[in-house]
Amino acid sequence: MNLNQIKAFAFDIDGVATDGGVFCNGDGDLLRTYDAKDGFAIRMAVMHGYPVAVITGGSSESIRKRMITSGVKAEDVFLHCRDKREQFAIFCERYKLQPEEVMYFGDDVPDIDLMVACGCGVCPSDAVEEVKAIADWVSGYPGGKGCLRNAIETTLRVQGKWEFNPVQYKAKF
Repeated sequence: MNLNQIKAFAFDIDGVATDGGVFCNGDGDLLRTYDAKDGFAIRMAVMHGYPVAVITGGSSESIRKRMITSGVKAEDVFLHCRDKREQFAIFCERYKLQPEEVMYFGDDVPDIDLMVACGCGVCPSDAVEEVKAIADWVSGYPGGKGCLRNAIETTLRVQGKWEFNPVQYKAKF
């Protein structure tokens, strides 16, 4: 695993950016809770020029809205994905990335193909066993509780880019 080769981040939502729990409101929308520290790490990546994608089987527009507030571009939030390889290819093509330049986070069987194809496959500590077995990095943190923050911050630190600029942050967010 060479963190210096990582130029972008992509991740699943349920079980990675959230703890996997969903609430259903009266309109049928599935609601999730997100860790603010994970959101800050996403913002730091965006602030330092890393493309970020969400590739999820979830279909709630609330996912898109939350990710946009974290700095992810609307066109890089892929919802209702049944074959995540298609959206991953679109993301890589859009930013002229090789798959090995992307860190992908997943927690369940539908994520395995991308975790194997990318440069660094990361999973939360509570991922299913099949995913843990193929992951390059099993985070010490569970989904929705710091897994994204852990790996994104570590990658940016290794690359000398974990630097907070309040003026830039205020202008961007």
